[in-house]
Amino acid sequence: MADLPSLLDDLRAEGDTLDALVADLGDVEWRRPTPATGWTVAHQIGHLLWTDRAALTAITDPDTFIAEIENLTDIDTFVDRGASEYAALTPDELLATWRTVRRDLARALAEVPAGTKILWYGPQMSAASMATARLMETWAHGGDVASALGVTRRPTSRLQRVAHIGVRTRDFAFVIHDRAVPAEPFRVELTAPDGSIWDWGPRDATQSVTGPALDFCLLVTQRVHRADTALVAHGPDAEAWLGIAQAFAGPPGTGREQGRGTQ
Repeated sequence: MADLPSLLDDLRAEGDTLDALVADLGDVEWRRPTPATGWTVAHQIGHLLWTDRAALTAITDPDTFIAEIENLTDIDTFVDRGASEYAALTPDELLATWRTVRRDLARALAEVPAGTKILWYGPQMSAASMATARLMETWAHGGDVASALGVTRRPTSRLQRVAHIGVRTRDFAFVIHDRAVPAEPFRVELTAPDGSIWDWGPRDATQSVTGPALDFCLLVTQRVHRADTALVAHGPDAEAWLGIAQAFAGPPGTGREQGRGTQ
């Protein structure tokens, strides 16, 4: 069983790290374009605010969350629209609201009864899975912000959380691309920032992926093109996975062009 308090500590730390990047930005820097086409730094934080608020609603008011899903008429654009609405706030308003919502979300996640599943846009999730998903998104969008600001982030052990959800969503990636899910499990061995090895799956698996944990995390969050990674796939199914890997809910993402990813 996942250690929820530890997960929430990591979620808070990831949020605080990104907060520190944007806390003292001027208006011009908030409007700086990021590697995500059409999204500024403000859009990135606006999206995190929008998604954190949606997760908070799913936990504290599931009936409202269901009603909001049922009333969606713009399935292909509602994410961009949500980010744009919050990006239109003043930087002070945006930052203050994001801080409040992410704090409230962490508290709400800590109080979710064991065994409870939280509604979401994809499969329902446990509190631990939701916390991991929020950490993953915070890290991914934080990378876009860092790239826009010319900041190089230091990889941390929190990448293991991102890598874990990337491994766990293997089947999801095949399904949303209308491809047959491989019958056999894969072996995944990733080199952590401290040089140790993080691994998943049986040692005798015929299909495997090896390489830097950072590259894997960037790939499954679609922040880098497959060709721009040092990941090695052993077996055709493993190679196919690296071409479609997606750790986040929703329709297939478009990924990043070669040479234009988040670093």
